[in-house]
Amino acid sequence: MTPFRAPGTGAAGRGQGGKRVDAGRRAPREGHEEEAAGPAAERRVSTGRRVLGWLTTTDHKVIGNLYLVTSFGFFLAAGVMAMLMRAELMRPGMQLMTPLQYNQLFTVHGTIMMLLFATPTFAGFANAVMPLQIGAPDVAFPRLNAFTYWVFLFGGLTVVAGFLTSEGAAPFGWFSYTPLSRAEYSPGAGGDLWVMGLIVAGLSTILGAVNFITTIITLRAPGMTLFRMPLFTWNVLFTSILVLLAFPVLTAALFGLAADRMFGAHVFDPANGGALLWQHLFWFFGHPEVYIVALPFFGVITEIIPVFSRKPVFGYLGLIGATMAITGLSATVWAHHMFATGGVLLPFFSLMSFLIAVPTGVKFFNWIGTMWKGSLSFETPMLWSIGFLVSFLLGGLTGVLIASPPLDFHLTDTYFIVAHLHYVLFGTIVFATFAGFYFWWPKMTGRMLDERLGKIHFWTLFAGFHGTFLVHHWLGQQGMPRRYADYLAADGFTALNTVSSLSSFLLGLSTLPFLYNVWKTTQYGEKVTTDDPWGWGRSLEWATSCPPPRHNFHALPRIRSESPAFDLHHPRTSGAGHRPPTASAGHPAGRPESGGRR
Repeated sequence: MTPFRAPGTGAAGRGQGGKRVDAGRRAPREGHEEEAAGPAAERRVSTGRRVLGWLTTTDHKVIGNLYLVTSFGFFLAAGVMAMLMRAELMRPGMQLMTPLQYNQLFTVHGTIMMLLFATPTFAGFANAVMPLQIGAPDVAFPRLNAFTYWVFLFGGLTVVAGFLTSEGAAPFGWFSYTPLSRAEYSPGAGGDLWVMGLIVAGLSTILGAVNFITTIITLRAPGMTLFRMPLFTWNVLFTSILVLLAFPVLTAALFGLAADRMFGAHVFDPANGGALLWQHLFWFFGHPEVYIVALPFFGVITEIIPVFSRKPVFGYLGLIGATMAITGLSATVWAHHMFATGGVLLPFFSLMSFLIAVPTGVKFFNWIGTMWKGSLSFETPMLWSIGFLVSFLLGGLTGVLIASPPLDFHLTDTYFIVAHLHYVLFGTIVFATFAGFYFWWPKMTGRMLDERLGKIHFWTLFAGFHGTFLVHHWLGQQGMPRRYADYLAADGFTALNTVSSLSSFLLGLSTLPFLYNVWKTTQYGEKVTTDDPWGWGRSLEWATSCPPPRHNFHALPRIRSESPAFDLHHPRTSGAGHRPPTASAGHPAGRPESGGRR
């Protein structure tokens, strides 16, 4: 196999003082570094050129940032919708909106959080980090990568454009159960825009998954065998495989629903069993989707905990095996959401629902094992990781409870399910997203976010989140149904709903310290001058500058373990320092010990 060489690097090596330089470019003489870099560094790019660069870029790092910024914008919009719903539910009686408007809010809120925030955030982190971790200069199909972002953006805008129509947005819930989502019961252009927007956004996700799989299989650097890949990259690989399994099913179902709504077809006619057919198709997508939006964030946490525990990850192979098991089992539990229909085999799907908790528990055990007897430090990324562990543990335990059909019959469609859903998804995605932001921000931007503001952000969000959703367990146990816009004072739900609503306002306000932190860092933040500002980075992205050059690396270090950056920066500690450096023609870091890839 042809040895990997970063484009434009040739026989690149290290100049004086350890600075990486291209072979065809002379290193600046000592004392003249500022003179060499000064004018270019001082030059500011105009706003017009910057926007044009975003519109035409094929750089995976810029595209990753575009994904992250856009999905975070959708997240903020969904958060405003959630606070409006909680304001309505704080007291009995309709206070702020009509029941139809409430239905439109929870439909678009759920759609955004699952399909326009969580899924594209996975694509954003995968774009920004995964090629760096495997030593690739870019993704396999850069133009396709740019295309997927713009398709996602236009699909997402189409979904929310329903609010601009005379009838309003789709009102049938993000599950879009038929016949409620058919034109007879939910007429108007808002529902049509919802269906077509998700078809377009789903195309983006499918094409992105093909790109990620191809990149991981074909563009790994020499020495980066499969079992030396970082665990985040492993999770991206299996998440992409799940996308190719699940999203085409959703797309086919949405085309059928569009045919029913727009052309009077009878694909999901209740008289022909169409209502149950939709549930089977939707949940065959929907339950793998839970792991599509969980697995990459498991990978984010797995990258962070070893760095701030000052030790290698515990059970590297076990974590890979658990990821494979979750990927396989996630396609066998879709009817877990259909216990109350009477149309599924309860013993099988209950067993599978219990069984999928085992590999998830293995991951949790390995995260704890990584921290055990480590030299822990609690910088902001580690705080978010601990918050993730606490929230995900509570969500996982309630998931085991409702895997039992008798308990599920009692709790289905109550606020207990709302609590479980948010502990599993919000507790996973949002906590891990912010952990990833604070961890990789210096790598993506070249500046460190403020630690004090980061900790204020964490504690306010942590308190607001648990105050909002912990009480939902009790509301559900008392029988409050989900998706209702109102309740009676005699029901006894007022006190807990008031606590939940007030906490939700704190949860919403917790985002302000983060936004201020981003602005402050962009304007006044200190620039990062080292490859690894955390000091204990293990994977390959910490072996290049902050931010990386256009094609990521001027020179690759030798890769002879799953921690190449740690081997480079701590040769004595890693045990890599006893080998004399070797260099081969065309690859200054030396040839890998194994000539090919596994």
